[in-house]
Amino acid sequence: MIAFTGVSLIYPTSTKTILEDLTFTVAEGELVLVMGSTGSGKSSLLRLVNGLVPHHTGGILAGDISINGISTREVKPGGFAHLVGIVGQNPLNGFVTDIVEEELAFGMETLNIAPDVMRKRVEEVLDLLSLAHLRSRSIATLSGGEQQRVAIGSALVMHPKILVLDEPTSALDPIAAEEVLSIIHRLVHDLGLTVIISEHKLERVIQFADRIIHIKGDGRTLIGTPQEVLKSSDIAPPIIELARALNLPDISLSVRDMRRVTENLRGELSKIEIPPVPRKTHATPGVVIIDKVSHSYGATPALREISLTMSAGEIVAIMGRNGAGKSSLLRSIAGILKVSRGGITVCEINPFNLQGNDRTKTIGFIPQEPSDLLYGQSVLAECRAADGDNKIMEGETFALLEKLVPGISGQTHPRDLSEGQRLALALSVVLSAKPKVLILDEPTRGLDYAAKNSLIATLREFAATGCTILVATHDVELVAELATRTIFIADGDVVADGPTIDVLLSSPSFAPQVAKIMSPAPWLTVKDVVAAIFTTR
Repeated sequence: MIAFTGVSLIYPTSTKTILEDLTFTVAEGELVLVMGSTGSGKSSLLRLVNGLVPHHTGGILAGDISINGISTREVKPGGFAHLVGIVGQNPLNGFVTDIVEEELAFGMETLNIAPDVMRKRVEEVLDLLSLAHLRSRSIATLSGGEQQRVAIGSALVMHPKILVLDEPTSALDPIAAEEVLSIIHRLVHDLGLTVIISEHKLERVIQFADRIIHIKGDGRTLIGTPQEVLKSSDIAPPIIELARALNLPDISLSVRDMRRVTENLRGELSKIEIPPVPRKTHATPGVVIIDKVSHSYGATPALREISLTMSAGEIVAIMGRNGAGKSSLLRSIAGILKVSRGGITVCEINPFNLQGNDRTKTIGFIPQEPSDLLYGQSVLAECRAADGDNKIMEGETFALLEKLVPGISGQTHPRDLSEGQRLALALSVVLSAKPKVLILDEPTRGLDYAAKNSLIATLREFAATGCTILVATHDVELVAELATRTIFIADGDVVADGPTIDVLLSSPSFAPQVAKIMSPAPWLTVKDVVAAIFTTR
């Protein structure tokens, strides 16, 4: 179905080869996972499949790529519309219409598909991806996760033979991500759909993959089964890290298999007396005070009588399913959204009244789309502007960027960065102001495990200085490693608020991988398990 023969790729502005002499084939009905560090070239490989690279992006391409026997050199991307469905990292960049149902129908209209067939396919996809209740909604009013499901639906409705997905679950809550991946897995096995998927949250997808293509970042690639690639990979999900820490002879890809091979160990560890989790009392008044806040979008309520207090030095995770109201809450705390009822104070000030340097020194806000904060013509220009605006030594912002994601060229335009690199740049710009309150909306989209660990270390450093950090995320592994407190929101209401270990363990769907494997022991991370084993010896 897909054949790469001696493919090499380099961009004119790049100092390194993206791919070097890559040769492989993908059979019909195969699900291939593409993995690699942030900015290594995963998206470039995906875009080669339908010719977006180099036809639209430029670049020097050697070798040949054929799709169902057709060379991408001979046919431009539009000529593959009936064969290849592609969903990019940022769904908003691919939408053409304003309404969900119209967006689903648009692609079929361009191919002149009969109206009765279009209607049937739209209804099928609405049900398949649980979008029926959103069919008449404006796409601009949807949450990031809901937009991602609409983008996937827009590709599936075309009935492509090949589906290319670039981080399809990055903005989805764990339940929605599992549903989407299960649907794709079923389409692969029932209909013979060929899928190439790039994903940083490997814990979600490795059990579905037939093969893995690991892009090393220096042109080299490694191709093999998940067990072969992950056994020695420097990029690995918690389940693999746990297997390595326990010196297990074989790699397990699912929680079920891992529980089977650790049954005896869990029996031994169950004898350990585990001290109770200390309960932190929050100072009152706090740095962030939310008093009976409510907000609606038209007739749709987003927040309902929410009251919360957050103290200096706290790292608070805000979790909940897509559309629960997390982003609305963060935007209201940041002073971007004026709530319908109730009051909010940040450092004893109404955030809606903050302006200029007072705002940047008080509140740092990273939205779901970090590009909204970037306006410079190069990475270096962006960093220098931040140095000047925040009156800090020249080079501090770029040094912070290097710490988060090393190797980004200062001459690169922000638009040419990967999603993860753009996020790191926006985060560096905001952190350089040293705000008293830092608000992050889905901060790990596009970040690999190494970049995520750097982010965790950086945020802990800022929290230690008294900065209050609020993180809205679907990344349960990030929450397990980082957050001191977790708030769970459902339909605009706070339904859980407490120490992270309590909140995560009380929800099987939102529990991290290690917690599921080691249950009923209350451990969230590999470090917790290793520490427990150490105490028994």
